[in-house]
Amino acid sequence: MVHFIALYKLKADLPEGRAEQMIRRSRSQLLKIQEVLNVRSGVRIHEECEWPFFLAIDFENLDKLEMFREDPVLLKFAQEVIQPNTSDCMECVYEMEPGKDVKYS
Repeated sequence: MVHFIALYKLKADLPEGRAEQMIRRSRSQLLKIQEVLNVRSGVRIHEECEWPFFLAIDFENLDKLEMFREDPVLLKFAQEVIQPNTSDCMECVYEMEPGKDVKYS
């Protein structure tokens, strides 16, 4: 099982409530993608956190993650939600099964 996390910096001039709208859209749109097992998204609690928005998505394996990256629903979501509202991104991918060699993920 592969866990993908994307941390985002939001643009400074966003209207109030935009981050909450991003949370709702991420959950409703990204779950339509067949390869996605689970979607979590949210906003920071503490102001000093430099990454105020995150997405966390589970996949069966790395192949499913790569298929997700090319999915038209994701590309549209990125164009309409992520690109206009964020200024920077950090992505991390983790293996969640203990003892599994990550080269077989």
